[in-house]
Amino acid sequence: METEKVYVGIDVSKETLDMAVHASEQQWRFANTDRGITEALTCLERLSPALVVLEATGGFEYPLAAALAVVGVPMVVVNPRQVRDFARATGRLAKTDAIDARVLAHFAAAVHPPSRLLPDTQGQELKAILTRRRQLIEMLTAERNRLHSAHSRSVKTHIQAHISWLEEEMAHIDHDLGHSIRQSPVWQEKDELLKSVPGVGPVLSTTLLADLPELGLLNRREIAALVGVAPFNRDSGHLRGQRAVWGGRAVVRSALYMATLVATRYNPIIRDFYQHLLSAGKPKKLALTACMRKLLTILNAMLKHKTPWHYPITGTPTTS
Repeated sequence: METEKVYVGIDVSKETLDMAVHASEQQWRFANTDRGITEALTCLERLSPALVVLEATGGFEYPLAAALAVVGVPMVVVNPRQVRDFARATGRLAKTDAIDARVLAHFAAAVHPPSRLLPDTQGQELKAILTRRRQLIEMLTAERNRLHSAHSRSVKTHIQAHISWLEEEMAHIDHDLGHSIRQSPVWQEKDELLKSVPGVGPVLSTTLLADLPELGLLNRREIAALVGVAPFNRDSGHLRGQRAVWGGRAVVRSALYMATLVATRYNPIIRDFYQHLLSAGKPKKLALTACMRKLLTILNAMLKHKTPWHYPITGTPTTS
């Protein structure tokens, strides 16, 4: 008989890690510290999960995500909005750390977002960064203890100066940790594909990779709705309104808007499409939104089929 797969959700905050197993009463809380992460990894080793899902929390998840990647635990960091939408759809309206962990575990079991395993070379780099981070934490703890026990004002001044320097180093190492996670060969390949499109620069490419991991995995209608550039009907009863775009990911939409402005001048497909809409009497704002949707569709298809930009073409590949 096939062993039932285990799906784990971990809600990460600045201070704690709340971990839950789907379809189980098992739940734990660990400190979001080096020791707490070690305890969480030991627990996960016993569970042997098929997938661990974390929520992006502004960088608090980086140490745990890196530690999971180093030991080879299948994991993925998902967009918080996607999880909140899933929670509402499943009737989970209350919000606590424990509930969020269960929602993440349910999300892992129901949605099966693709995990991201790191290659050995990057795993070694992450391991080195984590080791240095651990060393800095130990030094910070020791210096803070010395600060409390020191009686000399001059000694306290020197200790405080060292603590400030160590805190700056911690900020740098956390930045390197996040950067390293995003520098896998898979990300580099996607970055090169995206930036091959006229109008797409580093800002849009980075934004799409960081804030729209679903790009290339969904069809054109789903990705447009996720970003918030898909038109929805505003009809109810006898009321009839114009179709409008709403919702979605504002950060992605803002970067896509700026890139589309450039593309209407320098990308031949987007430029011709934009001029065609204007010639047909469409308002500029509506025409630009349609161009945003078309550019997103092109980028989605390119990542799905791993095809770089080329022009002229006999038709833009799209996903059904």
